[in-house]
Amino acid sequence: MLYKDFISESLKESSIVKLMIEKECSKDIEAGIATLVDAFEHGHKLLLCGNGGSAADSQHIAAEFMIRLSHDLERPAIPAIALTTDSSNLTAGGNDIGYENVFARNVEGLGNKGDVLIAISTSGNSVNVIKAVDKAHEKGMTVIGLIGGSGGKLKALVDIAIVVPSVSTQRIQEGHITIGHIFCEAVEREMY
Repeated sequence: MLYKDFISESLKESSIVKLMIEKECSKDIEAGIATLVDAFEHGHKLLLCGNGGSAADSQHIAAEFMIRLSHDLERPAIPAIALTTDSSNLTAGGNDIGYENVFARNVEGLGNKGDVLIAISTSGNSVNVIKAVDKAHEKGMTVIGLIGGSGGKLKALVDIAIVVPSVSTQRIQEGHITIGHIFCEAVEREMY
């Protein structure tokens, strides 16, 4: 079986979704950048959460902020924590307080007024992410949602909803990591 056509179709679909993000999400992405810059300039931090591929995106984006994205730029670390990386924390939380509460518990312990939470969910309906958003608002944090499809329940709950215009999980995830890179690159350029 030849995969040339499949590869071509997949890449074209990904490109189309990215162009739709530019058309439909640019203002929300700009609002997210401004929110992050303001938070970092005032000494606040970024928390991120999500499940599965969105968990991987959380730690990828956190690493870009902490270490750096642009290798031609020397800058200090930008405080970002992925709530998805501590296996002892996640498994104890899942066992003792229920998996639906693990991210909210971490927001409760690590989040402060003025901090930002990036809540990532391809469907917008992940219960543990929704509970983290609720806890972030209780703490006086601003929430940016990276979501897809219709936006699910999260769309109405977050302060800035960036809804990737696709129903394909892989295309939504590709959009989320691209937006994460845009966030980091724009923050680096603005601040350093």
